[in-house]
Amino acid sequence: MMMYSYSALLMFFCGFVMFSLMRKHLLLILLSIEFMVLALYLNTFSYLSLLGNDYFFSMIFLTFSVCEGALGLSVLVSMIRSHGNDYFQGFNLLW
Repeated sequence: MMMYSYSALLMFFCGFVMFSLMRKHLLLILLSIEFMVLALYLNTFSYLSLLGNDYFFSMIFLTFSVCEGALGLSVLVSMIRSHGNDYFQGFNLLW
């Protein structure tokens, strides 16, 4: 079980590094956030299975992560339709 915890921690930090380095494209940011959410889901699932509890919280977490992904994709589609690309350089927030 400790192997799953260490691999989830490594996955989370790899996603965080990717989030920090690839901050120019919205699609890459969304993919790295989804990777971090997947690592958190793996970590909570392994922790709950170690304790022997029910997996109700993991299903709620999975539902919220799917909603977060759908919201991110809708923001991406609306940004591409209005600006033509997903670069943050051409997107002026004060405009």
